[in-house]
Amino acid sequence: MKITLLTRPFILLSIIFLSSCSVEELLTPEVTNLPQTEEGINYVISAGKHETTNPLKTFTKSKIKFEVKFDSTAIYTTKDPNNQADINKLYGMSDCGAFHHVSSARFGWRWYKGKLELHAYSYKNGKNTSTYITDIDLNKSYVCELTLTDGKYTYQVRNKKVEHERSCSGEGQGYQLYPYFGGDEKAPHTINIKIKEIQ
Repeated sequence: MKITLLTRPFILLSIIFLSSCSVEELLTPEVTNLPQTEEGINYVISAGKHETTNPLKTFTKSKIKFEVKFDSTAIYTTKDPNNQADINKLYGMSDCGAFHHVSSARFGWRWYKGKLELHAYSYKNGKNTSTYITDIDLNKSYVCELTLTDGKYTYQVRNKKVEHERSCSGEGQGYQLYPYFGGDEKAPHTINIKIKEIQ
């Protein structure tokens, strides 16, 4: 059987439900109509949760560009001090027609040593890599751009760029990855993240 982008989500979901791997970051089956305004979508991670409730969205693209703004809810302290360095996930996509713990690229963030940091966060052949990009301020908007080229992901925020290796070439084929808190711990309080996609 020829596997196309349209059949991949059904195959992916079947594999996940039949396997014993963790699906903590899998998009939930319930679809919520997220409010889209001129300023973007306000993603809310509730206290005691890892993620928002999001629709499954598949696509083929070579670039993701969006504007993000964090407010004071991005300031947090983990129960275990060792978890403060964990990187939360912001926005991106699975890639190469694979599960996101195999191939994916997204921006990450954390509140660390009194600063809000953005990171490049990717999986290549099941191996995770994360790299610091820059600090950003609360209550200010920043444009984040992820470009997928042959064998490479390029992350950019303002004039800061980070590159990670990619396990395939051509346009990215996968599904949307949304804000996720953790790491090991769940959100200690409600966290608001505003994201506006830029065409």
